[in-house]
Amino acid sequence: MNAARLAAVGALSLSALAWMVAAPVKVAATAEIRGRQAPDVDLRAFVSTYCAGCHNDHLRTGGLSLANPELADPATHPELWEKVLHKLNTGQMPPARQQRPDPAGLQRVVSHITTTLDRAAAARPDPGRVGAHRLNRTEYGNAIRDLLAVNIDANALLLQDEADEGFDNVAVSLALSPVHLERYLTAAREISRLAVGDKSLGDAARSSTYRVPRLLEQDVRLSDDLPFGSRGGLAVRHTFPLNGEYTFKIRLRRQIYDYIVGMGRAQQLDLRIDNKRIHRFTVGGEAKGTPGPLTWNGEIVGDTPYELYMHAADASLERKAVVSAGEHLVSVSFVDTPGEREGVEQPLAVDFGRGSDEQFDGNAAVDALTINGPYSSAGSGDTLSRRAIFSCLPTVALAKVGRPKAADEIACAQQILSRLARRAYRRPPTAEEVETLLGFFRTAAAERGFEAGIQSAIERMLVSFNFLFRIEGPPSPRLRGAGETASAADGVYRVSDLDLASRLSFFLWSSIPDDTLLTLAERNQLHEPAVLDRQITRMLRDPRASALVTGFAAQWLGMRKAQTFLPDANIFPEFDENLRRALQRETTMFVESQIAADRSIIDLITADYSFVNERLGEHYGLRGITGERFRRVTFTDRVRGGILGQGTVLMATSYPDRTAPVVRGFWVLDSLLGMPPPPPPPDIPDLKAVTEDGRPLSMRAQMEKHRENPSCAVCHVRMDPLGFSLENFDALGRWRESSGGLRIDAMSTFPDGTPIDGVAGLRAFIVKHQDSYVQTFVAKMLTYALGRHLDYRDQPVVRQIARDAGASGHRWSAIIRGIVTSTPFLMARTSS
Repeated sequence: MNAARLAAVGALSLSALAWMVAAPVKVAATAEIRGRQAPDVDLRAFVSTYCAGCHNDHLRTGGLSLANPELADPATHPELWEKVLHKLNTGQMPPARQQRPDPAGLQRVVSHITTTLDRAAAARPDPGRVGAHRLNRTEYGNAIRDLLAVNIDANALLLQDEADEGFDNVAVSLALSPVHLERYLTAAREISRLAVGDKSLGDAARSSTYRVPRLLEQDVRLSDDLPFGSRGGLAVRHTFPLNGEYTFKIRLRRQIYDYIVGMGRAQQLDLRIDNKRIHRFTVGGEAKGTPGPLTWNGEIVGDTPYELYMHAADASLERKAVVSAGEHLVSVSFVDTPGEREGVEQPLAVDFGRGSDEQFDGNAAVDALTINGPYSSAGSGDTLSRRAIFSCLPTVALAKVGRPKAADEIACAQQILSRLARRAYRRPPTAEEVETLLGFFRTAAAERGFEAGIQSAIERMLVSFNFLFRIEGPPSPRLRGAGETASAADGVYRVSDLDLASRLSFFLWSSIPDDTLLTLAERNQLHEPAVLDRQITRMLRDPRASALVTGFAAQWLGMRKAQTFLPDANIFPEFDENLRRALQRETTMFVESQIAADRSIIDLITADYSFVNERLGEHYGLRGITGERFRRVTFTDRVRGGILGQGTVLMATSYPDRTAPVVRGFWVLDSLLGMPPPPPPPDIPDLKAVTEDGRPLSMRAQMEKHRENPSCAVCHVRMDPLGFSLENFDALGRWRESSGGLRIDAMSTFPDGTPIDGVAGLRAFIVKHQDSYVQTFVAKMLTYALGRHLDYRDQPVVRQIARDAGASGHRWSAIIRGIVTSTPFLMARTSS
């Protein structure tokens, strides 16, 4: 250690010195923490004066509470005092209607507790421990993509992962059941055969069906993968296993009695592969005979020719085409014929009327596309996956299968499998592991040839626990420097560079490390501050960093819940899948723009812009926005802009038939401010929608009536004001001034006395409490990055990351770098 670092360390304890040697990037931060002086505060006097009513179950830890005078030192009882600090910072202590200290005095107490806890944590760092971490579905699919260059539908192949702490990558929730293992075995065989281009895939035709959601209206262009001037249909990226002939079968949408919709006029339907038109069909306009009466649709049938046509007009929508192996874009869409509706606008149909209407004079729509094949296969082709796998080919070909393998076949197989295992296992494989894979290779190659042997070995590789689980290695003596004996005695050590590479790649990419990361890790250079910083910058610029949006942000903001939210069709007949997609696209593009511009995370709340297209513009009541293209729109009404004005969040925090102020208030408290209330008591009474004399009550009045119960008021006094501030948004995120004929009152007051007037007031409230917001954001992202629960031992790190990021205005990059260079990310603790 050089003189400058020794001077910075000063008189620190031996354990702290050892930690700094292992993680030099935090030396300055640790010195800064230790250099802070805690104000002279008598905590016993403060507790006896202001917290006489604080001795409740929420502040008990291991049978201890503030009632015990021996607990006045936060450093010796950090679990208890982290709870106290949290309640002081969030205004829950001292209790309501009790004497409160002046702001300056309260700040001195908070500063004293914070500094004491942070200094104690810096002296004896505890990074926590993550056990065996099974890859979740997203990570598994991304790993297969980056390892074998094959895109799979992991949701179809594997079981759903349970979310814990709001995220589906928390290790303790990723158990491995026999059913999981069975799915992994099946997936490994399917993926390995597809990647290699196993010729046995041509022994029998395979069938894949892609369906269009029934509530997806097909009167506009639906995807950037579909041609301009088209409407409806679908576009899919399908992996063809072999070169050969395939059939493409199109099924049109039907109503509940199996009548094809929109058959009153001729319409043109195009089938394309890689944007090249394969065939143009003409459907509709050929119905003959008399239909049944509309008012008895499905009960009284029409003439036989009419009935046959209306049930089978799509029977001929099938074509064959020769396609090369690999992934191709297959699309089906109608040729758009724009027009204006005539007559009086009719109310939207609901329930039976919506499902039974055959829309004879409307637009036809695609229900499904089925791809069958291959027929008469013609080889494996030159696919991206084969290029990724076969880095060499044997120069000596055997005349017959079953003969002893030539030496160069074994050498080539060893080269291929060693290289793939290095990526799959996220470290150099051992000789024993390579020999295991070669054993599978030899057995299969002796029966079916070289490529079949490689396929069998890859299949074995994909079911190895080294691939399916992230299992970090024990501390290595070469990772310890002089003076680290105390740290080792505490069981704290720096993770190896190979484990650090995995932590980094799964955090930012939700996937395995690439060659660059692995090479740096193998050279033991990745942990060096300058090298690590460059890799963070590189990885954030990589397209794979979109996983921060689809993984972290989507779960934090509840976007996945919005994916399955289904409003009551009788109350919201205008809801369709087009709106759902538009709402989700808005939030995705908004968060992407924030990360790309490296904005402050405060801007997630205060931004005055968002992204909308025509469908979403109509939903939000915006004028002058036409077309399916999303574009950035700046708002001046203080209603939209930021995540609080986006329909995705508002929809995910509502009930199917109405808004849910309690759910919205809880979400703000828990996800944005880190102030979750305790669990609700059992047997909660239902809300009363009317008064005793039958007069309707507004949602606010119902909640206020509910809050008259003292046991309910404890939690609702904080949740309700936040939820009421969003009450001008209905369950789908539309703005409204009244509900049920009653004017909405979005004005309320938080228990600390802060007035909150609507969504603008809520934004101001969060900005006022931005320290809580930033620390909550950091804690959520740290949970996601580590894949484990946080506890009281992690809170000093959360505060340090938030403080350090404050120098840059709390930018995304600063928080990400703070997490990657933090003690829990760079270090680990032994199981003991």
